[in-house]
Amino acid sequence: MALTLLSRRAVARSLQATCIRSFSTPVNDTFSASAPPPPPEAGNALRDAVSAQGVRSDWTRDEIRELYNTPLMELAFQAGTLHRRFHRTSAIQMCTLMNIKTGGCSEDCSYCAQSSRYDTGLKATKMSSVDSVLAAAKIAKANGSTRFCMGAAWRDMRGRKTSLKNVKSMIEGIREMDMEVCVTLGMIDQTQADDLASAGLTAYNHNLDTSREHYPSVISTRTYDERLQTLSHVRQAGINVCSGGILGLGEKPEDHVGLIHTVSTLPSHPESFPVNALVPIKGTPLGDKLPEGKRPIPFDAILRTIATARLTMPATIIRIAAGRTTMSEAEQILCFSAGANAVFTGEKMLTTEAVGWDEDKIMFEKYGLVPMKSFERGELRENKRQLEASSWAAMKEGAASQEVTL
Repeated sequence: MALTLLSRRAVARSLQATCIRSFSTPVNDTFSASAPPPPPEAGNALRDAVSAQGVRSDWTRDEIRELYNTPLMELAFQAGTLHRRFHRTSAIQMCTLMNIKTGGCSEDCSYCAQSSRYDTGLKATKMSSVDSVLAAAKIAKANGSTRFCMGAAWRDMRGRKTSLKNVKSMIEGIREMDMEVCVTLGMIDQTQADDLASAGLTAYNHNLDTSREHYPSVISTRTYDERLQTLSHVRQAGINVCSGGILGLGEKPEDHVGLIHTVSTLPSHPESFPVNALVPIKGTPLGDKLPEGKRPIPFDAILRTIATARLTMPATIIRIAAGRTTMSEAEQILCFSAGANAVFTGEKMLTTEAVGWDEDKIMFEKYGLVPMKSFERGELRENKRQLEASSWAAMKEGAASQEVTL
């Protein structure tokens, strides 16, 4: 009798030991730290997104709306979980943006200080010299940036052969530094895109800004389809597409859904997706409309947009762009946790202030973040066996088989 009782106690202690974390209280550890998380209480869209074994371009607007409206804590957590399957967790791409041609643009973008239609106090300048741009790129590289971006306030590149030649020289010089190069020069045709590709351009930025429905209230001098046509020329030339949006243009949450739907259903996902928060500038229609001191967009909308973009475009680089200076350090870390993995850093961001290199170095050191390597891209980082184990069906079967009955 005593031996039987002793044996039962030994078995019980053995079973209990398998359910105890060394740093926590006794729990049923069916889903251990190394196993995938249990499925959330959500619809099919979230389950399909988190179980992704690759990218897909057939998202419906209803699916994206379902993702966007998921309770925020769950949405951010699941986006972060997927992010870790496609990207190095601690790697953040450091990008520096230089304005190589300021002001004098003929467009009427209602948020932009560089439009010649608005009195913002900004003076138009001539195009920067090749040498001055290469010098700025060297400084950026010395401070840890691996992508150098150049912006010019032009509607398009028609009649700008000399300017295009200079831009190509800038691209070639920066590529010799082993840096990535991105430019945004307005609308370009196929021949111009091919010329930029021949110079070694890494990426071309052309933001869609917002949803197709809200777009006409933001700009009237360029159509949504013209923007999409430029992206098509860039893709055809073999250049990476960089295209995102601006939050805080007077849009509704449905417009965030619409923007993400458009970019996530392109023939191929953009290589990078910048998420900008409006920086209101006095003299522009949107800048004059916003009350002094009011934040153009609440932070939760930024976080929802980043997380939804990550779930629909798992391999894309998601960049916190304009407006980062208004975010607290904690808000930035939440964005990184939900899938953002790039920032603009340096002295300026076109005409607005940027978070400086020194500030970013301090934040990176504090949270264990590291600069992303040049030309590092997202890809599925798990083998087939791990993927099968992380599918919802496999998790349920695994949980059932591992149940402990005392």
